[in-house]
Amino acid sequence: VIIFPSRITLARINREKSDLARFETQLKQLRKVPAETMDGFRITLAANIEMPEDIPSVIAHGGEGVGLYRTEYFYLNRTDVPDEEEQFRAYNRVAKKLKPDSVIIRTLDLGGDKFNSALEIPPEINPFMGWRAIRFCLERQDIFKTQLRAILRSSCQKNVKVMFPMISGFSELERILKIWEETKDELKRKGVPFYPDMEVGIMIEIPAAVVMADVLARQVDFFSIGTNDLIQYTLAVDRVNEKIAYLYDPLNPAVLRFIRQVINIGHQNNIWVGMCGEMAGDLLSVPILLGLGLDEFSVSPVLIPEVKKVINSLHLSEVRQLAQAVLQHRSADKIRTEVKKLLRQVAPIMLEREEQKR
Repeated sequence: VIIFPSRITLARINREKSDLARFETQLKQLRKVPAETMDGFRITLAANIEMPEDIPSVIAHGGEGVGLYRTEYFYLNRTDVPDEEEQFRAYNRVAKKLKPDSVIIRTLDLGGDKFNSALEIPPEINPFMGWRAIRFCLERQDIFKTQLRAILRSSCQKNVKVMFPMISGFSELERILKIWEETKDELKRKGVPFYPDMEVGIMIEIPAAVVMADVLARQVDFFSIGTNDLIQYTLAVDRVNEKIAYLYDPLNPAVLRFIRQVINIGHQNNIWVGMCGEMAGDLLSVPILLGLGLDEFSVSPVLIPEVKKVINSLHLSEVRQLAQAVLQHRSADKIRTEVKKLLRQVAPIMLEREEQKR
């Protein structure tokens, strides 16, 4: 707070306010413009949402569908468990509103830092590595199948995809897919319609899944990289611990090598690879991810215009070179310097805004 600002200070603030207004106007004009590099390479730029009420924001900011529908918010801060009909209405409403753009529904991911629900998930010493997400669902198949039925019913819109979080290996995925097929068979016997060819994907957010990606890729239609957890598990950094927050770095070379490995293996097995973690909305990470071959970015709706502005300012050829170069570096600081050098040339105003945020 500036008490009694001088005329010079007021003039500076007014200039900054005008510059910001002009910049936001430019971003709004990108709403109907595709996310496409200067040399014509098209990227899917989708949104992360938590509830159907987020859809107007997705549309207003120019999102191409939903890359992550966080369904656990159905279960938080309530005394009962949502039934199949309530979930179906919500999923169907989102799919219908965004048709023909796709909507990727992630199955229940309670636990970790999301546990205040009627499901009585016990407190744990290390909840991020505990009984959460798909581990909980495999134990509570009654709750899991209720959600799967609701998702399958909403697939009649033909733009719904499903993905399973926190996959750690083949045996776990095999169990999930067996339950998935059982649920489909149950609906068939009851004569309940659903779209039989909907895509099924998994989150890659555990290092074990990265190592086994070649095996997992043969079982699914797509990967979505969940960097929030992947970074913390790779670097052994609790992402909600302020004392070691400085170690939580998406540009750490180990993280980038993992991401490259997942993308390459996905493409070798003819499946597409997206990212729905916060890294996808980090403007310093976007050029590298683009250069590594990421097919889909899914970010908070309000970040869509900024990410699109960066993508639309780049050439695919230059970011491919950038990605190859930074993977040779041994520190995140050197990688960050190289990315800033490129952004200073092609999108200086975006770099300036990013530095102001930090």
